[in-house]
Amino acid sequence: MKQIAIMMTLLLAMVASATAKPVSMSLQVRKGDLRSSPSFLGTIVGSAAYGDRFTVAEERGAWRRVTAAEGALTGWLHSSALTKKKIKLKAGEADADVAASSGELALAGKGFNAEVEEKFKEQNEDANFAAVDLIEAIRITTRQMQKFLKAGHVISKGGAE
Repeated sequence: MKQIAIMMTLLLAMVASATAKPVSMSLQVRKGDLRSSPSFLGTIVGSAAYGDRFTVAEERGAWRRVTAAEGALTGWLHSSALTKKKIKLKAGEADADVAASSGELALAGKGFNAEVEEKFKEQNEDANFAAVDLIEAIRITTRQMQKFLKAGHVISKGGAE
């Protein structure tokens, strides 16, 4: 009898998960890179723009495997780039305000913004901000980063390729 109850519970769980309504989400950052694996080190397989809609197919930690609404694009996006809200862009006389970039979100999460930067500059007049600007201008491609990490035998917990 106990085995029948367990089997029925498992069957109900399987039916409930099979009939669950797919979750739709919108990209809430200016540009989102879809990746081949749930890691910032995964190969970029495509890009999406602010407001693009996705259906979530799978969740792994903070990562979501998504498919674009039109079905042409599938990949992994970090959950911080997504919202359940439906974003509607409206035409008007002025350009629409665009959400913060993922970099801006990361800095804001650490309490850093333009006002904090200006105050820091005022308090540290002797600091070499030209060097900071040079460092910020450096751009490393995903492929360069992957090659560097592979050479150093560094493996991401997220499964970088």
